Amino acid sequence: MDNIENKTTDTDPLPKPQTVEHRRTVKTYVMRSGRMTAAQERSYNELAPAWCIPFENKKLNFIDVFGNTNPIIVEIGFGMGDATVKIAQENPDINYLGIEVHKPGVGKVLSEIKKRDLKNLYVIEYDALDVLETMIGDNSVNGFHIFFPDPWHKKRHHKRRLVQRPKTDLFAQKLTPGGYIYFVTDIIDYAEFALEELEQTPHLKNKYKGFADPQPWRAQTKFERKGMAADRQITELFFEKE
Repeated sequence: MDNIENKTTDTDPLPKPQTVEHRRTVKTYVMRSGRMTAAQERSYNELAPAWCIPFENKKLNFIDVFGNTNPIIVEIGFGMGDATVKIAQENPDINYLGIEVHKPGVGKVLSEIKKRDLKNLYVIEYDALDVLETMIGDNSVNGFHIFFPDPWHKKRHHKRRLVQRPKTDLFAQKLTPGGYIYFVTDIIDYAEFALEELEQTPHLKNKYKGFADPQPWRAQTKFERKGMAADRQITELFFEKE
């Protein structure tokens, strides 16, 4: 963890994030082996060509993808996507890009895109950090949603956590001025860890003093319901780029 005294000042340029080749030696996720249902597989095969953006070694043009200049929100690791599609449906004037490696979840979201006739939600089925590094332009994202990421409980696995430096430096680099990172977890240890990491990230400022108030527009996720059923505290962080 970086020493606070060595923190970059607000006038300094954003630190250069690690290269993709180096960062890929430590994954922030594990590939779950859950099987796709027949419906999910049909949706995937039918709809992926239209709503899944293939990983490419070039920057995305969001106007070409969405056909407009509306704000861009990127959700990392949407799981089965129940909150993702609900938020997208309730905010048709905002564009959403969901990044997920779990194929059943991708299939489920694709089926909901068709069912709800969503025009403002696309999916990339690939490692999120590679996508950000390679396909997303600097100062182009209006917000990141990171809801209930893998907490990697064991201390020796903390290096795999998504919300920590220098990964948070990369998020800041991709955000527009005034853009935000919205992080939610049911693991208090991860919340405290992420709070410190975000507070040490140059050009990011906590909108709240400590943990954030719940945002009324955020839809509940399956992981959140599980956490609440287990009496775990739901903790939120909301940081903005200065």
